[in-house]
Amino acid sequence: MRCPFCKYPESRVIESRPAQDGSVIRRRRECVKCERRFTTYERLEEIPLVVIKKDGRREFFNPQKVRIGILKACEKRPVSLEVIDNLVGEIEAELRSRMDKAISSHEIGEMIVERLRELDEVAYVRFASVYRQFKDIESFGEEIKRLKEGRDRKEDSA
Repeated sequence: MRCPFCKYPESRVIESRPAQDGSVIRRRRECVKCERRFTTYERLEEIPLVVIKKDGRREFFNPQKVRIGILKACEKRPVSLEVIDNLVGEIEAELRSRMDKAISSHEIGEMIVERLRELDEVAYVRFASVYRQFKDIESFGEEIKRLKEGRDRKEDSA
């Protein structure tokens, strides 16, 4: 591993340990020449996921985009960053577990909507209003009505 300070091509590993639920290995290294220490992360190279947009364009899946969308929906709501990060991780894990590595943006949006419905109703409505592109106040009201009916059904069965 090349030293980031002096660019010498050799370093030695001082310490290795798992990180991020064991999916990454964190290594502390020391440059053989300048003796400065630095950290590297080793992770399995995965086949990239491709997102098929509404207009047919394709782009690589970016979990940061999912995180930003959820963060906006959860703004000023009692939802912790840890919960949001777990949500993003769940969505990415589910997408990666599929055999098909090309996923429509619609499928990703539906996954987010379903999880937000369970997590926080206000965040759900915020995300759904942008994602489902309500045309008018009536369609927005219909979505809120469906949300209320779903909550009532849950309460009746509990």
